[in-house]
Amino acid sequence: MKFSRRGFLKSSAVQAAGIAAIPMIVSETVSASPKKKAEELSTGDVILFQGDSITDAGRNRERQLANDASSFGTGYALMAAASILEQNPEEQLKIYNRGISGNKVYQLADRWQEDCLDLKPALLSILIGVNDYWHKRNGKYDGTVEVYETDFRALLKRTLDSFPNVKLVVCEPFSIDGGTAIGEGWQDEFTPYREAAKRISDEFKTAWVPYHTLFKEALKHAPAAYWSPDGVHPSMAGAQLMAQAWLKVVFG
Repeated sequence: MKFSRRGFLKSSAVQAAGIAAIPMIVSETVSASPKKKAEELSTGDVILFQGDSITDAGRNRERQLANDASSFGTGYALMAAASILEQNPEEQLKIYNRGISGNKVYQLADRWQEDCLDLKPALLSILIGVNDYWHKRNGKYDGTVEVYETDFRALLKRTLDSFPNVKLVVCEPFSIDGGTAIGEGWQDEFTPYREAAKRISDEFKTAWVPYHTLFKEALKHAPAAYWSPDGVHPSMAGAQLMAQAWLKVVFG
């Protein structure tokens, strides 16, 4: 491989600018919840991250352990969980990641008893939606945005029926302009899914993490290839940006 000093320096400059900009990006696009969810947690409470491949992030599904790095993968959930545990050692919290790559809302519902209700979460965070659109776009799924919204609403109602006091966090499904997977018409067709997620968040009065807005702001500081090469799955920097935004919303 031929080493290019100019290319290396240019790449390094972009990376440095992107990393340095993360606090600014989060500050400009994310607001802390009026009532901090962290303040409502008690000793031994369970925090659960749920979703698709963005949450899964290559985790070892054979372990399924709380507070275990290999059970978390390498994404935003790991980064957020590590910060929570480091800052709250006295609470003895148990944090799980049960995201599964490729999942759509109905697939969360299929495994909800084992992968959510049985864990008795005090705080539940869900990021879901990109596959509900993406798999329809590529002909592998015939669901609609109406199905997505109906299924998502039923999932939260089912959760609250079992745990009326659970603290809910809904994360905005996102896609990033300039990513290799984001073809013509994607953003216009995906917007209704994001809007549906926001309606559900408002209806159930959940905390809301505006990831799509966050990444639009991030593109002012570095290109899509830096934050998420395919526009769907975050890079290391993208995952850190997501984690910081999540922590600000939930912990303030």
